Amino acid sequence: MTEPFGAVSAPYMGISPSFLGTPIFVGAGASVLGRATIGRRAWLGSYSVIRADGHHVTIGDEFQLGEHATVHIAHEVYPTVIGSRVVAGRHAVVHACEIGDDCIIEAGAVVLDGSKVGAGAVISAGSIVFPRSDLAGGWLYSGSPARPVMPITQQDLDARRQALGNDATGKVDGPITSHATSPAQFDCFVAPTARLAGDIRLGPSVGIWYGCVLDGGSHGITIGVGTNVQDNTRILCQHDAVEIAADVTIGHNVTLFDCRVDSDSLVGIGSVISRGTVVERDVLVAAGTETTIGQRLKSGQVWAGRPARPIGKMDDRRRAMLAGTLPTYQGYAEQFRQTQHKALLAEGG
Repeated sequence: MTEPFGAVSAPYMGISPSFLGTPIFVGAGASVLGRATIGRRAWLGSYSVIRADGHHVTIGDEFQLGEHATVHIAHEVYPTVIGSRVVAGRHAVVHACEIGDDCIIEAGAVVLDGSKVGAGAVISAGSIVFPRSDLAGGWLYSGSPARPVMPITQQDLDARRQALGNDATGKVDGPITSHATSPAQFDCFVAPTARLAGDIRLGPSVGIWYGCVLDGGSHGITIGVGTNVQDNTRILCQHDAVEIAADVTIGHNVTLFDCRVDSDSLVGIGSVISRGTVVERDVLVAAGTETTIGQRLKSGQVWAGRPARPIGKMDDRRRAMLAGTLPTYQGYAEQFRQTQHKALLAEGG
């Protein structure tokens, strides 16, 4: 296994992250990047990522970001704005949206582009807030799409916040123990906090982003030219190899097991691609989708749901979106590849 860096920060286009106060905790492998402004008393879990490249991220005081959780933006479209005393649990994703004060985003929940979540709301574990949703504060939301379940009391809000705090131990997900592979051999971007093990074969212009875990086991992982694998995604070979073709986008916090993804496809944020799945060429897998073992996602379709099902056809607009994503992420990767990363320390560090 590659040895992980400590926590890191790095500028984007010459603009470095700004902290209004030194974080009170920074876990191993945490990353804060680019045009991010973060308030006082931040708590950043192991391998958590705050990435402000194509737009800015602004976060209030007492922010808590769990292990392998991700905060990102939409390139030149939406920033991310997070209020004070917000907690995001382990493996949560806050993407290109607005989160009010005192909100709780529980483990594995995803808030998507253009959404607004009012103060004191709770997004329950594993739920998906669909793009451009407007959620009133003071409610518990659950499901995919996230829908209001009941008003949230201050007592329940405090209890949920305490439960997430108790879960934030700073430990990382189970160790990977395969033979180490050095990212120095690759002609592409491998983030310093990504962890790779086993037989990993990466084509030119591939991007393996912050917090990712790639474990080829005894089978191996092959990723084709120009493909990008976004922050905190896990690619795990348990019974067979993983093959990802050229010009594919794998979103943040995706999990892929023993599968194949063909070219010109996108696997959305927080999806789970199960063992034996084949994602054919020209497919869009929506955020939060989960496939069944051995499922085949047919070409030219949009797939969504738990389990995955076709919900529409690919069209010129969607294909243009997928094609435009690739050079954007390749540009990000080249910037960070050429950037010197610095150690990110907590109080007393």
